Amino acid sequence: MVKVGVFGANGRVGKLILDDLKHTEDISLSSVFVRNSLDFSIDPSVLVTSDIKAFLNGCDIVIDFSLPEACEILLEAAIETPKPLVIGTTGLSTHQLNLLKQASEAMPVLYATNMSLGVALLNKLVYQASAALEGFDIEIVEMHHKHKKDAPSGTALTLGESAAHGRGLELNKVRVSGRDGNIGERSEDEIAVMALRGGDIVGRHTVGFYNDGEFIELNHTATSRNTFSKGAIRAASWLVNKKAGLYSISDCLEL
Repeated sequence: MVKVGVFGANGRVGKLILDDLKHTEDISLSSVFVRNSLDFSIDPSVLVTSDIKAFLNGCDIVIDFSLPEACEILLEAAIETPKPLVIGTTGLSTHQLNLLKQASEAMPVLYATNMSLGVALLNKLVYQASAALEGFDIEIVEMHHKHKKDAPSGTALTLGESAAHGRGLELNKVRVSGRDGNIGERSEDEIAVMALRGGDIVGRHTVGFYNDGEFIELNHTATSRNTFSKGAIRAASWLVNKKAGLYSISDCLEL
């Protein structure tokens, strides 16, 4: 039985992970890290602690859906006490991503801005379309609920990277995430990544390839956050016995 520690249990996806683990074979919840306290009851056999070292020692693998600042604390602690990590937190800074890479030198780390099978496949399709549709303009639009803090979403940025790689480009050199005023014509290599926020939208991502006379749009819509929680649990089952290294959700799904 694989023992899972959940970091970020008070969050929307964190709560779903706790619930989904109750109905998953060969993997179970063993520890939960909290800064203050849980806002719901939990099985008394589960370790609930604010001691990060005790939390890590109480599990075989960690699933993290927290905030960037909290994820940084986890990564720093894991470097001292290595433990396989499934990281689903988005909006990580350059420093936090460097910590993630450093951690992966000592333990297996799976980092994914989206844990769903559909988005993993969408990234592959975007790469292929970007490479094949030379000269088509690329525009990405993402929609999320009004409580989401980072924009554009990590998923949208990953899709943008897939599109850029298909063209042999670096996203940070060609990305546009806002247009206002008399800005001139669209540049040839420009990749737009735009964010919309409202209501309780779980997540919708559209990648469009536009040319004179025709266009193609690829999109993915998440209708339930269980897509992400179940994907993370599947990733944890796959990662737990892997060698140290940095893995993606595509590695887990063998795409």
